[in-house]
Amino acid sequence: MNTVTSLIAKHLREVHVGVNWSWSNVKDQLEDITLEEAITQVYDLNTIATLAFHIHYYIAGVTEVLHNRPLVIKDKFAFDHPPFENEEEWKSFVNRTLNAAENFAQLIEKLDDEILPTVFVEEKYGNYYRNLVGIIEHCHYHLGQIAIIKKILRHGK
Repeated sequence: MNTVTSLIAKHLREVHVGVNWSWSNVKDQLEDITLEEAITQVYDLNTIATLAFHIHYYIAGVTEVLHNRPLVIKDKFAFDHPPFENEEEWKSFVNRTLNAAENFAQLIEKLDDEILPTVFVEEKYGNYYRNLVGIIEHCHYHLGQIAIIKKILRHGK
Protein backbone atom coordinates (compact mmCIF):
# COMPACT_ATOMS: atom_id res chain seq x y z
CA MET A 1 0.00 0.00 0.00
CA ASN A 2 1.25 3.46 -0.86
CA THR A 3 1.19 5.71 2.15
CA VAL A 4 1.87 9.41 1.75
CA THR A 5 5.13 9.02 3.66
CA SER A 6 6.25 6.17 1.38
CA LEU A 7 5.48 8.35 -1.64
CA ILE A 8 7.47 11.24 -0.16
CA ALA A 9 10.40 8.88 0.48
CA LYS A 10 10.19 7.62 -3.12
CA HIS A 11 10.20 11.18 -4.41
CA LEU A 12 13.26 12.00 -2.29
CA ARG A 13 15.08 8.96 -3.68
CA GLU A 14 14.18 9.97 -7.23
CA VAL A 15 15.76 13.41 -6.90
CA HIS A 16 18.91 11.81 -5.48
CA VAL A 17 19.40 8.61 -7.46
CA GLY A 18 16.42 7.86 -9.67
CA VAL A 19 14.34 8.94 -12.60
CA ASN A 20 12.08 11.92 -11.96
CA TRP A 21 10.20 14.53 -13.98
CA SER A 22 13.33 16.61 -14.54
CA TRP A 23 15.32 13.58 -15.74
CA SER A 24 18.21 14.73 -13.57
CA ASN A 25 19.34 13.57 -10.17
CA VAL A 26 22.05 14.37 -7.64
CA LYS A 27 24.01 11.18 -8.25
CA ASP A 28 24.17 11.57 -12.02
CA GLN A 29 25.14 15.23 -11.76
CA LEU A 30 27.85 14.75 -9.12
CA GLU A 31 29.37 11.35 -9.87
CA ASP A 32 31.68 12.58 -12.62
CA ILE A 33 32.45 16.01 -11.16
CA THR A 34 36.12 16.38 -10.31
CA LEU A 35 37.29 18.26 -7.25
CA GLU A 36 38.61 21.00 -9.52
CA GLU A 37 35.18 21.40 -11.12
CA ALA A 38 33.44 21.19 -7.75
CA ILE A 39 35.38 24.10 -6.28
CA THR A 40 35.63 26.29 -9.40
CA GLN A 41 33.77 29.57 -9.07
CA VAL A 42 31.61 30.48 -12.08
CA TYR A 43 30.63 34.12 -12.22
CA ASP A 44 29.35 35.02 -8.75
CA LEU A 45 27.47 31.74 -8.30
CA ASN A 46 28.00 29.24 -5.54
CA THR A 47 30.36 26.41 -6.44
CA ILE A 48 29.06 22.91 -7.10
CA ALA A 49 30.73 21.80 -3.85
CA THR A 50 28.92 24.53 -1.93
CA LEU A 51 25.56 23.63 -3.46
CA ALA A 52 26.06 19.91 -2.79
CA PHE A 53 26.97 20.70 0.81
CA HIS A 54 23.91 22.94 1.10
CA ILE A 55 21.59 20.15 -0.08
CA HIS A 56 23.21 17.72 2.34
CA TYR A 57 23.11 20.18 5.25
CA TYR A 58 19.33 20.32 5.42
CA ILE A 59 18.86 16.59 4.96
CA ALA A 60 21.33 15.92 7.77
CA GLY A 61 19.62 18.45 10.02
CA VAL A 62 16.10 17.15 9.51
CA THR A 63 17.35 13.57 9.84
CA GLU A 64 18.27 14.47 13.41
CA VAL A 65 14.66 15.50 14.08
CA LEU A 66 13.41 12.19 12.70
CA HIS A 67 15.75 10.51 15.21
CA ASN A 68 13.94 12.49 17.94
CA ARG A 69 16.88 14.82 18.45
CA PRO A 70 16.76 18.61 18.40
CA LEU A 71 16.87 20.70 15.23
CA VAL A 72 20.23 22.42 15.54
CA ILE A 73 21.00 23.53 11.99
CA LYS A 74 21.01 27.25 11.24
CA ASP A 75 20.42 28.84 7.85
CA LYS A 76 23.44 31.11 8.33
CA PHE A 77 25.73 28.04 8.29
CA ALA A 78 24.04 26.22 5.41
CA PHE A 79 26.73 27.17 2.87
CA ASP A 80 29.77 26.86 5.15
CA HIS A 81 31.41 23.64 4.11
CA PRO A 82 34.89 22.58 5.11
CA PRO A 83 37.46 22.67 2.32
CA PHE A 84 37.90 19.56 0.24
CA GLU A 85 41.65 18.93 0.16
CA ASN A 86 41.78 16.21 -2.46
CA GLU A 87 39.74 14.15 -4.89
CA GLU A 88 39.22 11.38 -2.35
CA GLU A 89 37.63 13.77 0.18
CA TRP A 90 35.31 15.14 -2.50
CA LYS A 91 34.23 11.67 -3.69
CA SER A 92 33.75 10.56 -0.08
CA PHE A 93 31.51 13.57 0.53
CA VAL A 94 29.41 12.78 -2.54
CA ASN A 95 28.96 9.19 -1.31
CA ARG A 96 28.09 10.42 2.19
CA THR A 97 25.51 12.77 0.70
CA LEU A 98 23.82 9.97 -1.26
CA ASN A 99 23.90 7.62 1.74
CA ALA A 100 22.43 10.33 3.97
CA ALA A 101 19.59 10.83 1.50
CA GLU A 102 18.82 7.10 1.49
CA ASN A 103 18.90 7.02 5.30
CA PHE A 104 16.56 10.01 5.36
CA ALA A 105 14.17 8.28 2.92
CA GLN A 106 14.10 5.18 5.12
CA LEU A 107 13.23 7.31 8.16
CA ILE A 108 10.45 9.05 6.24
CA GLU A 109 8.99 5.66 5.24
CA LYS A 110 8.76 4.71 8.91
CA LEU A 111 6.64 7.75 9.76
CA ASP A 112 2.89 7.40 10.08
CA ASP A 113 0.93 9.59 7.70
CA GLU A 114 -0.82 11.08 10.71
CA ILE A 115 2.32 13.03 11.62
CA LEU A 116 2.34 14.96 8.32
CA PRO A 117 -0.09 17.75 9.30
CA THR A 118 1.42 18.16 12.78
CA VAL A 119 3.84 20.87 13.85
CA PHE A 120 7.44 20.29 12.84
CA VAL A 121 9.63 21.22 15.85
CA GLU A 122 8.08 24.69 16.26
CA GLU A 123 4.99 26.38 14.83
CA LYS A 124 7.14 28.79 12.79
CA TYR A 125 8.46 25.89 10.68
CA GLY A 126 5.03 24.66 9.66
CA ASN A 127 4.16 20.97 9.57
CA TYR A 128 6.05 17.79 8.74
CA TYR A 129 4.56 17.58 5.25
CA ARG A 130 5.75 21.09 4.37
CA ASN A 131 9.27 20.35 5.59
CA LEU A 132 9.66 16.93 3.98
CA VAL A 133 8.29 18.02 0.62
CA GLY A 134 10.14 21.32 0.95
CA ILE A 135 13.45 19.48 1.18
CA ILE A 136 12.65 17.73 -2.11
CA GLU A 137 11.77 21.05 -3.75
CA HIS A 138 14.98 22.51 -2.33
CA CYS A 139 16.99 19.63 -3.80
CA HIS A 140 15.46 20.12 -7.25
CA TYR A 141 16.14 23.86 -7.13
CA HIS A 142 19.83 23.46 -6.29
CA LEU A 143 20.17 20.42 -8.56
CA GLY A 144 19.19 22.67 -11.45
CA GLN A 145 21.90 25.13 -10.45
CA ILE A 146 24.47 22.33 -10.27
CA ALA A 147 23.47 21.11 -13.75
CA ILE A 148 23.81 24.59 -15.25
CA ILE A 149 27.17 25.27 -13.58
CA LYS A 150 28.43 21.89 -14.76
CA LYS A 151 27.44 22.74 -18.35
CA ILE A 152 29.14 26.14 -18.14
CA LEU A 153 32.33 24.56 -16.76
CA ARG A 154 32.43 21.93 -19.48
CA HIS A 155 31.24 23.93 -22.45
CA GLY A 156 32.71 27.35 -21.86
CA LYS A 157 31.44 30.52 -20.26
